[in-house]
Amino acid sequence: MDIETRQPIDLLPDRTTTTVARWLTDHPGVEVICRDRSTAFAEAGRIGAPEAVHVADRWHIWSNLAEAVEKTVVQHRALLREPHDSAATPISAAMKTMELEPHAAPGPRTAGRLSDRIREQHAAVHALLGKGVGLRAIGRDLGLARNTVRRLAYSASPDELLVGQWTGRTSILDPYKPHLHQRWAEGCTVARRLFEEIRARGYPGGESVVKKYVHRLREAFPLDPPRKAPSVRDVTGWLTRHPDRLTDDQVQRLKEILARCPALDRTAHHVRAFAELMNNRQGHDLDQWMTSVKADDLPALHTFVTGLSQDLDAVVAGLSLRFSSGAVEGHNNKIKMLKRQMFGRANFDLLRKLVLLSARGRS
Repeated sequence: MDIETRQPIDLLPDRTTTTVARWLTDHPGVEVICRDRSTAFAEAGRIGAPEAVHVADRWHIWSNLAEAVEKTVVQHRALLREPHDSAATPISAAMKTMELEPHAAPGPRTAGRLSDRIREQHAAVHALLGKGVGLRAIGRDLGLARNTVRRLAYSASPDELLVGQWTGRTSILDPYKPHLHQRWAEGCTVARRLFEEIRARGYPGGESVVKKYVHRLREAFPLDPPRKAPSVRDVTGWLTRHPDRLTDDQVQRLKEILARCPALDRTAHHVRAFAELMNNRQGHDLDQWMTSVKADDLPALHTFVTGLSQDLDAVVAGLSLRFSSGAVEGHNNKIKMLKRQMFGRANFDLLRKLVLLSARGRS
């Protein structure tokens, strides 16, 4: 490729050192060689164009850095998931400050059909008792059961009947409600499972009581569905993407992950520093960046730095000069498309003609 015109000038049958070096020798005058960091291309350039400046492709450098970041994320993937108590805290606080039971403290019911009926029956029974009528006869006259007449007759006032039986009742579930509240705040909302847990703690009642209480919990304290933990690829993308291209939710989730994982926080710092160095063409600062990474306990980034050191001059040039082999990648994709269109049956000579003729047709 001619990087200045962005046009293909030849197509070689392979990428071996011998083939590339021979082509460079036959075409003297090459001043800059844009390439990936393949040792075959590096050696071919030194043999065929010894005076040329080698420029490592920035896209491949960043891709290698992203691979190192991904390996670091994999090492700390257990910290990508949000801790359980992150969602439980506000619910637990609400349960402490909000009274779940609908009734107030025990006391006589003063209004309603039940209260009115009890008061009327109590007055009627005691009126007949004052006339000397027996309990059996009172039951026949008022259409009440014998036990009902007995309770009405033996109570001094209707308020005695309106306290305890219909209001202010305790529940066999009361001693186990703190455990239910705690488990609910932790995200356990399955009534059957909660029933089994408190039964193991001595709860003597049935499952239906627990189901009713769980239904009331669900109405009073609805839980948001838990957020799916981000994948390794997600977090790697957040770390290596420009911050302006992240959504507000992604920024917040990444911030939470970095707070939980100091190693990823340090990785993010190094990635941002390298991105600034690359975007501003500050290749002369690469050595300082590499020293900073070596001083940190990040094995995957150490491997990346070692790879840079093996082709350091080309990398520094790639981070300093305007040249890039991005156009080469575009034409590589076009060659693959041509091969698919010919169902892979075209030999090298025909493929080379198609590539060069199509380039001339555009020029």
